[in-house]
Amino acid sequence: MTPDSPPPTDSLPRRAARYFLILFYGAAGVLHLWSPRPFLSIMPPWVPAPELVVALTGVAELAGALGLMLPRFRRAAGVGLALYALCVWPANFQHAMQDLSHGTGLPALYHIPRLAAQPLIIWLALWAAGVSLRRTRN
Repeated sequence: MTPDSPPPTDSLPRRAARYFLILFYGAAGVLHLWSPRPFLSIMPPWVPAPELVVALTGVAELAGALGLMLPRFRRAAGVGLALYALCVWPANFQHAMQDLSHGTGLPALYHIPRLAAQPLIIWLALWAAGVSLRRTRN
């Protein structure tokens, strides 16, 4: 392995997943900052300072996308994006309850797969960043 070659764990599928997440979270971060209204409408009522929270989530998404691009920060970004995806899960439930209980908005065919995919998104952020969840033996 030469100094310029990627680590052996940085396979093509892992890089592709990382690029996908960079684009996904980069676009989401811009949307949170540029057009916060849709995100405010699905915010659970118990969240304090919803405007600030939406802005901070946009910044977190942009920071995570940037971190995935930088090898030195890649693992930290993966952990951060996984925790982020876990923390926004209540807003996804709130959005589903709003739409499905009032019969407005998006259908169950959107919400059920979205809610079910959240653990996969959490895992993908960790895997794409090269974070191992295996215990190592000393």
